[in-house]
Amino acid sequence: MTSTTTRLASAAALTLALGAALTLASAPVSAQMADNEKCFGVALKGKNDCAAGAGTTCAGTSKVDHQGNAWKMVPKGTCEKTASPKSPTGMGQLMAFKEKMA
Repeated sequence: MTSTTTRLASAAALTLALGAALTLASAPVSAQMADNEKCFGVALKGKNDCAAGAGTTCAGTSKVDHQGNAWKMVPKGTCEKTASPKSPTGMGQLMAFKEKMA
């Protein structure tokens, strides 16, 4: 009887711990989105978070450094202060852009 009680208590504790872990794991995603913004033209080749134009699928598919249609999440308010040598302004952009030629 004690063995069954111990097993039930352990199972209940494990279930609660797993539920708490899953809740904590999902919280940072929404917090990350609230505190960050998409910044085009700052990702290095293959290091973009998503959107890398025709012929690519998503994350990690940018073909060149500072690709104008590939974005990376950065802290809110820092995008347009981040260097992007191919951007028309030389800084990251909040919207996709056509890269300038060097």
